[in-house]
Order: sequence, then structure tokens, then C-alpha cells
Amino acid sequence: MPVQDTIRNVPAAGRQQTDAPAFIGRRHEISQVRRILAKTRLLTLTGAGGVGKTRLARRVSEILPHRYRDGVRLVELTAIEDEDLLVPAVAAALGIRDTTPDLVGLLAEHLADKHLLLVLDNCEHLLGACARLAQRLLRDTSRLQILATSRQSLGVYGERVLPVPSLSIPQPGDSTRDIARRDAVRLFAERAATIRPGFLVDAANARAVARLTRRLDGIPLAIELAAVRLRTTSVEGLVNELDQHLEVPAEVAPGTVARHQTLRATMDWTFGLCSPGERLLWERLAMFPGGVDLETAEAVCPGQGLARDDVLDLMGGLVDKSILSSAEQYGTAVRYRMLETIRAYGRERLPAADEKALRERYIAHYRRLAERLRVDRVAPGQIDNVRALKLELPNVRVALDLCFHLPGDAPAGLEIASALWANWLVAGAPSEGRYWLGRGLGLVPGSSVARTMGLWAKGLLGHYQGDPAAAADARECSELAWRLKDETALAFAVQLSGVAALCGGDAEGGLALLNDARTRHWARGDVHAVGVTLYLAALFAASMSPDRAAAYGEELVALCEDRHAPLFRAYALYAVGMARWEQGDWRQTEAKMREVTAFWSAADDRWGLPQCLEVLAWTAGARGRHERAARLQGAAHLLWEAVASSPLRLQYQARSHQECAERARHALGARAYTAAFRDGTRLGLARAVAYALEEP
Repeated sequence: MPVQDTIRNVPAAGRQQTDAPAFIGRRHEISQVRRILAKTRLLTLTGAGGVGKTRLARRVSEILPHRYRDGVRLVELTAIEDEDLLVPAVAAALGIRDTTPDLVGLLAEHLADKHLLLVLDNCEHLLGACARLAQRLLRDTSRLQILATSRQSLGVYGERVLPVPSLSIPQPGDSTRDIARRDAVRLFAERAATIRPGFLVDAANARAVARLTRRLDGIPLAIELAAVRLRTTSVEGLVNELDQHLEVPAEVAPGTVARHQTLRATMDWTFGLCSPGERLLWERLAMFPGGVDLETAEAVCPGQGLARDDVLDLMGGLVDKSILSSAEQYGTAVRYRMLETIRAYGRERLPAADEKALRERYIAHYRRLAERLRVDRVAPGQIDNVRALKLELPNVRVALDLCFHLPGDAPAGLEIASALWANWLVAGAPSEGRYWLGRGLGLVPGSSVARTMGLWAKGLLGHYQGDPAAAADARECSELAWRLKDETALAFAVQLSGVAALCGGDAEGGLALLNDARTRHWARGDVHAVGVTLYLAALFAASMSPDRAAAYGEELVALCEDRHAPLFRAYALYAVGMARWEQGDWRQTEAKMREVTAFWSAADDRWGLPQCLEVLAWTAGARGRHERAARLQGAAHLLWEAVASSPLRLQYQARSHQECAERARHALGARAYTAAFRDGTRLGLARAVAYALEEP
């Protein structure tokens, strides 16, 4: 089947991973890593790009978990281009999905008694930030170990460095059998067999293969790129091509070591074998750290000599040359990625004359995408939008960073961050959303609708987190909206003012403002904003005016069912459940929370799940099952910690949380309560959800 047919016609199923290449060799290096990790807490694998540091680290992470009571966690850093996002990325890998003013402190606390191996892959572009993080975590924990990969050492006290060599290559005088056993040759043979099924190293080709792998210094990436040429030439022809090309000095910086020169020369050679269109596409696809699908490539990459109709065939050519790999399938779309070394080469080759226009198209695409993937919509497709954005998030971060590096693009960045407020929430990352919104607001002063909506989004996320500082965002949002006299901005500003009033304990004033906002939204025909307003009224008023809160929630449930909006409906049911709890009907509360827990677990809603588990702890206490209540509160505590929040910070949960804990502690005794609570914290997400859904 032609490559373009592979791109277009993939199974209409969920995510599928393509088969990973076989891991070849490295027995000695694996043995060294195991030996060094037995004696040190920080080991950094160093070496040139393409030498195999990442694959070695991943292999180690696969074979060593039995050594670590709390497992191995791998953090891929290639898609993180802003050092401010390093710590949140590490936190997310550990199940902590949000940030606090001292997230490093929270990480250290979380890891304090953990026996765990943390693998930080590709640190070189975040070297200083990685060094500071490693130093702090190792200082404040007792059994944590870190395995890093980087082109240079982190420079942290106590660090051990293991240079990763190239694969072993044939030596002069090796027999055919000896040649075939060398790791570089084994890698070439394995990759060659995917190009020419049945390929073997034998007496007829062994000398040519040996010469080829020596010519490439045993560098895995260089060998893989060379093997692709077997589609159009023989091994002997490939060796001749390399001989001719590697006679020409590669374009490298002074002082670059020989293996760097070899890899760079191989990359130059591969680049030279590409058609002009393939080169342009390689350079432009390097802009996407999170990978790309065909639709996005066709939207962003054309222009300046590249036609949209050519992108499909050119992507096929890059797949054939192993520049692109089809890493994942999602539904009917295939997502393509580049190895970081290949992507970095492409970024370096991108001409400055093309970069400006590419940046503009990139920002425009993700501005449209952010609007299209909004989940604050009373409409079908919300779950698909959540999943799609999860894939695109590394690229969205690049778009935001591009916007905030040029003042003229800052309003667009603020609009992107504002549109995604609900996506940040569902992902359990409201503080990352507030981080981007804060950056944008710092660059978009004065009076504008973009600033007003940025303040609205930041203030709303702040109120969800129970942050008193959010009140200041609400005040400024209101002042700007009235000054601008923009009806859309006014409706949202009034809405945020209502939430601020409710969070301050003013039920009557808050609900009056939310009713005003709802009227304004209806007048504009914005049913989605009406849905958000109903949810906010139902949720934040539940503890103060449960009857009215229940009515708002039921109205929203009906609206969601009428418009087939399942994710929004789950939030509506949760709000109704909270109102029923305040009305004293714990049985209805429990039924609704069980339904919502099952849905949010399937949707991987990290913000909603701890809230559901918390309320199910209350209903367990109401049944007199205090040990179960304590265990569920412990399970919820771990998830609250993961989003850097707490029920004590949320006005609509604080009182019932305290009352449940006090009743359980009184019924069980302090020691038994603490033991049950700790049992809950050890459940982990999947077991915690399963436990919560057991028949009470």
C-alpha cells in the first residue's frame, strides 16, 4: 500500500501504538548503569545526539522497576521548551497535575519517603533548570534516585556521569560471523530487514556492511538513516555514496568531536537526498514538538514554495526516509513525530525568511484550534476535544510562547489561553492555565476585550482553586468591561462578579449577579455561556442556598441532555449531588456521585475525580461506615495533592469535609482513623476509583 494510503486509511479505532523497534546491544552499558545506580543517587548519561541515550534510559526504565518499591517514572522533556514548565511536567509524570507557588517543595514532600527512580530524558535544553530541580529533590528526599540523559552533565554535586558510546563496530580481521555479531551491524541488519524482508549479513555483503558501520562510527541514528537508502540501492552502492559524501566536511561548529561530525554529515547527506519540497516540509514540521497529523501539516506548512496539495506525498517521502515516524493512531488520524535530533536539525535549517510567515500560520492555526476544542460547550464531542487537546498541548505551548515573545502577538496568545480555561481545569492543571494567562495579561495592558476575557478566565480558575487573590481579577475584569461597554465582556464580567460574591459568602448578591449574567448571555444567544453560568450558580451556592442550587443544576442537566453534552452533564449532576447533600438527601447524593465518578474516570477528568471521592466519603460516613469514609478521604487526599488543591480551600466542600473527618475520627479512634486514611492514600487512582464504585 502506498504511504499516502497509509496516511489516509487507518482503522477507525482508538489510540494504537506502532511496533517499537527492537532494542539491540548495550549489555555492557546496562550493566554499568545498574552498578552505578546501586551506589549513587544521580546518574547522567551523556553523549552526542543520536548516540542512543534515550533508548538506553528507556530500556533501563523497563528492566529496573523491581528494584524500586515505588516504581520508575520517565519524564520526556523534548516537548518542554519553556523552563518554567519543567517542574509541572515532572509533577504530572508523578501524578501531580497542577502547580503551586512552591511546587518543588510539594514534589519533595511527595517523594520524601518514596523509593523511586525518576528518569529525566533530554535535559540539555533545560540544563540549568534540571540541575536546580535535581539538586533540590535529592537534598530533600532520602531514597529518590535520578537517571538523566543530556548532551552534557548537569553539574550537580554527587553526580556520576556515564558517557554513552556508539555501538560496537567490526574490527579489521573480523570473520563474517564476528562482523554479524557487532551491535552496529545487528542494528543495520534489523533496520535493513524492514526495508528488504529477509535481509541477512552474509559472506557476500559482510565486508560492505562492516565498512558502512565503521564509516558511520556506530552511531545508531546515522545507521538507521543510512539503512533507509536500501530501498533504492545496494549495500555496496550505499557504501560508495557514503564515501563520496563523507569526504566533504560537514557544516559543523569548530571544536565539534568526530562523532558529532559524522552524525551531522549523515544528517546533511540525508537532507541532500530529500527533494526540495521534502526539505521545506522537514524544516517546517520541526516546529511541532508534540508531533503532527496530516490535517495540521496541511494547514500550517504550505507557503513560500510549498503547495498544500503536495504535503501528503511529501510526508510520505519523509516517512520513507525515516525522518518522520508514524508513532500513534487516534481514531482515523495518524500522528507523526520526529526524533529530537532530527527535529533540532530541521529547526536549525529553517531559513529566517520562512520563519516569520510560518510562525504566523502556526499561531493562527492554534488560535483556531483552541476555539474549536473548547470544552465549555453544551454540545456533543466534548470528550473528543479533551483528548485531542491532550495530544496538541506541547504544540499549544509553543504557540503561546511564540505569542508572548513578540508584543504584537500577545493578544492572540491571551485569547488562546482564555479559550482553553475549561481544558486546563479538566486536565487538572488550572495553575498552568493561570500561568499562561498571567504572562499574557502582563503583555496586554490597557483596555481591551482580550484583556477583559483574560482576567475573566484567570479569575474563574482562581476561584475554582479557592485562591482569595482571584477577587482582584474579578474587580479589574468588571471595571474594564463597564469601561468598554462591550456586551459580551459585560456578560462574562457580571458572571465572574457573581462567583466572587458567592465565594465571599454573599449568596443573595452572588445569585442576583449570576441571574443577570444568564439574562445577558441569553440575549446574545450564547447557550454555552448560559450553561457555564447555571453550573457556577448550582455549585457555588450549594452550601448557602441548596434549594435554588438544585433547581439551577436540574435546569442544566435538562439542557445538557437536550443538546447531547455528556461532559457538561456530568458536571451538572455533580452540582445537583452537592445540593442534595446540603438538603440532607445523602442517598440521591451517593447515586449521582457514583454515576459521575464512573464517567469522570473514563474521561480522565483529574479535577472532578477528587471532588467525587470526597463526597462519597461523606455519604459513607452518613451510612455509619466510618472506616470506608476515612479510606475514601485518604484516596481523595492523594488526588487533591495531585492538583495542588484541597477541599479546605473550596467554599462548597470545606465544612462537610471537616465534619466527615471528625465523625470518623471520633467513631474509630485517632489511630484507626489514621491507618484507614493512609490505606486510602496507597490505593492509587485506578484502585481508588474501583473502591469508590463498590456497592456500599
